[in-house]
Amino acid sequence: MAAGTPVPVQPPGAAPMAGGVPLVSLSGVSVAFGRTQVLEAVSLAVDPGEIVTLIGPNGAGKSTLLRVALGLLAPDEGEVRRRPGARIGYVPQRLVIDEVMPLTVRRFLDLAVPRGTPVAPALGEVGVPLLADQPVQALSGGEWQRVLLARALLRQPDLLVLDEPVQGVDVAGQAELYDLIRRIRDRRHCGILLVSHDLHFVMAAADRVVCLNRHVCCSGTPGAVARDPAYGALFGPAAEAVALYAHRHDHRHA
Repeated sequence: MAAGTPVPVQPPGAAPMAGGVPLVSLSGVSVAFGRTQVLEAVSLAVDPGEIVTLIGPNGAGKSTLLRVALGLLAPDEGEVRRRPGARIGYVPQRLVIDEVMPLTVRRFLDLAVPRGTPVAPALGEVGVPLLADQPVQALSGGEWQRVLLARALLRQPDLLVLDEPVQGVDVAGQAELYDLIRRIRDRRHCGILLVSHDLHFVMAAADRVVCLNRHVCCSGTPGAVARDPAYGALFGPAAEAVALYAHRHDHRHA
């Protein structure tokens, strides 16, 4: 994996990126596990203040791509560069706490930061200021996802990486979490790279969508991706409804 000063990398089919240095950029990244090709020549960049969402079927390589972007997995080919000094907060797809472990939310967050770091502001920012002394095992799905998000925010991240941040959350809770993610972006001007299967919410929440199926099938604004033939071919009938939804939200009619 290459290190050094990052350079902008334009994903195929994406709109031109804003000026400045990306927080993370991947260029021509390929990964194989044995004889199975998981990623093939993938290029991607995330700028400050931008929400980039990865969508694709199961097995498309989305979580693998996040691991590469985080530096947890070295690509077989290609280059990954992160902005020097950029802080990254990460919400994993699954984090299971043993049910018999006596662990409060406060203690769980304390384990992620230096001793003496206040955790109350982060809990307040994600909307659960009263959960600090609750056992983590007693939390609902939505509460647990907010606590994980608070844990990531304690790092004061320039880039948030979120792997399925609304899993285990009901539909109303999903909408609230995506709205929270947007507000965090607006307030902190951090970049956000997330994986999601919730196509309707993706179209409402993302600035740029990258449709992945081992390679980048298409990318761009939500409306542009929803109208791309590659997107329709990948998601089938479900894509038609989302395309209509995106059309209704990506511009204003006179």
